Formats: sequence, structure tokens, C-alpha cells
Amino acid sequence: MALKSTIFKAQLQIADMDRSLYADHSLTLARHPSETDERMMMRLLAFSLAVPADTDRGSLDFAAGLSDTDEPDLWQKDLTGSLVQWIEVGQPDDRRLAKACGRAEQVRIWSYSSSTPIWWSGIEGKVSRLANLEVWRIDAAESQALAALAERGMQLQITVQEGTVWVGNGKDSVSLEPRRLKEIQTRR
Repeated sequence: MALKSTIFKAQLQIADMDRSLYADHSLTLARHPSETDERMMMRLLAFSLAVPADTDRGSLDFAAGLSDTDEPDLWQKDLTGSLVQWIEVGQPDDRRLAKACGRAEQVRIWSYSSSTPIWWSGIEGKVSRLANLEVWRIDAAESQALAALAERGMQLQITVQEGTVWVGNGKDSVSLEPRRLKEIQTRR
């Protein structure tokens, strides 16, 4: 008998001063049986840091991710069905990244494992030509501290200022310092 996903509810209050974005979001997350709290919370963090200020070009939604190899963890599709954002959590290979960059306007990767430096050194040269790829790293200790905030019913306050992210639940908080490994190249 197959195991079922565990459902989590999250109320987010986002104050992203770096993007002048202030919003509340009510989310339902399905945690795949093979997914850890750490990975699920990284998906939630990725949502918080990429959610658009409006839905003029579509909303940012959780995709099948682990359940479907053709989908990312999060995506934003415009009204025509074109992919605006493709967001993955973890360490995808260079072929997957190239395919994603061919399908979406922007591709963002959020890596959080202690093995990130090894993974990145192995693919950095292969993905350097992908102009619409952005890669971020969260320190493993920070992502593990974020995982400790996971609850079936969460109320989280997320504040972003000058590149630092604070996530709190009213009694505990975590400070994260995302480090950009690769940024999107602007066309001249």
C-alpha cells in the first residue's frame, strides 16, 4: 500500500523590504512521504522569496516536484500557459537545468545540503552559459534550523532586509543568509 502525503497548512506574513513586497498568503503543502521537513521548509522559503507582488503574469504555485520528474517544486505560469518561473529545491543535474532554462523565462535553484560545494563545483562550468539560471545556497545549519519550525499548522512571519531572511513562528526564529552562486545574466 502506497504511503500518502502529509498535509501542512501555512499562514505566511511576508515583509520583503528588498523587493518592497508586503503580503499574506495561506498555503497548503503536501509533504511527499520521501520528503523531509527540511526540504519542505526550503520549498516554503523558495515560495516566500519568489512570490510575485501581483498575479498579472500568473500566480506562483507548488508543482508536483518529487512526484513528477517533468515538473519543478514551484512554478509560475502566465495566462497563456508559458512558464515564467521554474523553481527547484536541491541539487538537480546540468541536463535538467538546461531543459528547464529552455522552457522558462527564469530558473531558480535553492540548494541547502552540506554537499552543495561539491555539487556546484561539478556543474558550475556546464551551466555557466545558461543566462536565465539563478542558483542560491542556504547553509546546511540554517536549513536544519528552519526545519525545526515545521508544524502541521504554521503561522510564520518572514522578513527580508538587505539580503538577510528572518523566519519566525511567534516563539522561535531563524536567521538565514542566502548566498548567490550564479545570477541571471542580463542581456545588453
